[in-house]
Amino acid sequence: MHRAAAKLVPVALSFLMLAACSGSDSVVPGNAEDPRPFSEIGADEEMRFTGTEPFWGGSVVGERLTYTTPENIDGTAIAVSRFAGRGGVTWSGMLDGESFDLMVTPGRCSDGMSDRTYPFVATLQLGSQQREGCAWRASHPPADPAQKPAQQPA
Repeated sequence: MHRAAAKLVPVALSFLMLAACSGSDSVVPGNAEDPRPFSEIGADEEMRFTGTEPFWGGSVVGERLTYTTPENIDGTAIAVSRFAGRGGVTWSGMLDGESFDLMVTPGRCSDGMSDRTYPFVATLQLGSQQREGCAWRASHPPADPAQKPAQQPA
């Protein structure tokens, strides 16, 4: 198999899983037979993401994604294209000559280092490496479990 084609196989499989069609005539919004593109994340909404082992993160809004690591805390900005499939959103581009595909799907996610719970799962395919992490809307950050709610006066 050609080297470039081999790199595209995991990405193509992800797109197929996100975009698979159903033959059902009765569609309930939000269920597995809904043929409409995923709409829980708006096209111009800022999303943030983070992962561990190795540490990575960043944000994406529109067609601009910033990828950060502990060695590059300011991050590297790349141009990306957005694809809303049936089960989530994928942003694709190139980073340092390697394919970069960030897939965000709904689901409870833990970073494994804090007690925070995130509303989305992030899967990053960076060249031949796959990384797992969590994501959230910038407008709705996850609550810090160390902060206790303010008590109401009695």
